[in-house]
Amino acid sequence: MPINQPSNQIKLTNVSIVRLKKGGKRFEIACYKNKVQEWRSGVETDIDDVLQIANVFVNVSKGEVAKNQDLQKAFNTSDTNTIVKEILKKGELQVGDKEREHDLSSVRREIATLVAEKCVDPSTQRPYPVGVIDKAMTEAGFSVRPGKNAKSQVSECIKLLQTGSKLPIQRARMRVRVSLPVADAEKLKAKVLEGADTVEKEEQGADEWQAVLLIDPSQFRILGDMLQKECKGRGRLETLTFAATAGS
Repeated sequence: MPINQPSNQIKLTNVSIVRLKKGGKRFEIACYKNKVQEWRSGVETDIDDVLQIANVFVNVSKGEVAKNQDLQKAFNTSDTNTIVKEILKKGELQVGDKEREHDLSSVRREIATLVAEKCVDPSTQRPYPVGVIDKAMTEAGFSVRPGKNAKSQVSECIKLLQTGSKLPIQRARMRVRVSLPVADAEKLKAKVLEGADTVEKEEQGADEWQAVLLIDPSQFRILGDMLQKECKGRGRLETLTFAATAGS
């Protein structure tokens, strides 16, 4: 014998729920997955492409639509469009356990990929495969921080790998070119070369001194600040390679 669903229950698939508690009551909207973040970041601007259904609910799962008087009391309006936008802006995105685990796994893989792009084996100056980095992350006890993107966690991950894993690893050196007028080079050349791991090329011309250097990425800002302060815009610092590896 077929079982009928309650007439007020709305069956939704591929749904993300955004919940906002206001005026002592809970309000929810049903959105398409991934569209909430796109709306919040400004990538998506058409609200009809964000909402699965243009209603405000007390409980999306049960299909319980919020009463007009409750909406008026909590939001000082019963205009659905206005209320939906406030919930989208201020509400909390509900994430299931499986979805959360998948999201963290994706961020972890992205972190491992970024670390592999930015770091090398110190003895060979060659990058490690992503799988080797991931294994070292496990060994070091690295945990992804929920709510933070991959890029913001890379520096922390590299430091932990250097102290908490057996994997020899260092940041790949940046290849830069420093150009100085001869007059400035006389007083600054020693300081510039002091900050380099390797001096690949050095040329003295009639008007200008140039050097191609491999530096730790942390030295880039130091060099830039020094040129700005000492040369007043006469010197140049150019990035040739963001992550120099053996053979590159």
